[in-house]
Amino acid sequence: MCRWLTYCGDPIYLDRMIFEAKNSLIHQSLHARLSHVTTNGDGFGVGWYAERNTPGTYRDTLPAWNDANLRSIAHQIRSGLFFAHVRASTGTATSRSNCHPFSHGKWLFMHNGQIGGYERVRRKIEALVDDRYYAHRLGTTDSELIFYLMFTEGLETDPLGALRRTIGRIVAIMRENDIGEPLRFTSVFSDGHHIYAVRFATDDKPPSLYWRETGKECLVVSEPLDDDQGEWQEVPPGQVLVTERRGELEILPFAAETGVQRARARLRNGRLRSIR
Repeated sequence: MCRWLTYCGDPIYLDRMIFEAKNSLIHQSLHARLSHVTTNGDGFGVGWYAERNTPGTYRDTLPAWNDANLRSIAHQIRSGLFFAHVRASTGTATSRSNCHPFSHGKWLFMHNGQIGGYERVRRKIEALVDDRYYAHRLGTTDSELIFYLMFTEGLETDPLGALRRTIGRIVAIMRENDIGEPLRFTSVFSDGHHIYAVRFATDDKPPSLYWRETGKECLVVSEPLDDDQGEWQEVPPGQVLVTERRGELEILPFAAETGVQRARARLRNGRLRSIR
């Protein structure tokens, strides 16, 4: 399974977390502790917010530990909100377009997990994505597909609702097609101001997710970057962490939205519009 980290706080150089921490992301790419796949060498990526409204990204197919450009870039770039990801493929090709994080407009997204029986339901899920977003899909991963389905479901105006509806629609398609494998989903996404990190699975084995606040810094990670277990908190299964730059952190319940709930929501919205 992939490993990733998200940082927000005062601007720091990216290499402090990616290279210098005791259990840095580079170390995890070779020796992950909390994953049944210990090596994550199917590409990597970083995404960061700086002075512009949209994020920068650098992604490649080399193993993260073997890319001199990554070390140089991480040593030079300072950011107050950045993502980093090392990939272990669950079956799709090792290509730059399949490396995380994915970006569109002001949004960054990265993911650890998989849609069970993905190849059996891929076409049906792709059909749910609005054409204006599907045109931007460059890779073949379930992760990128989830990202653009979130846009279709209203990511830009209702981030958590869009994620609930997206996961709900995917789970429904899996059930309709008798997929016995689980959906496992640990993900983080951001608009440059807010961070949303969710831990969810349709079985009892969601991928790991931890967070830590120290002073003005907040880290959300697949696994702790050091051995100070007293500072790291586990995000419980079926929960979502929400925070913002220099803002409060909340842990909220997360559940996929069913078709019945979507219908009720549309009915409520219709009533509200008629009242207005």
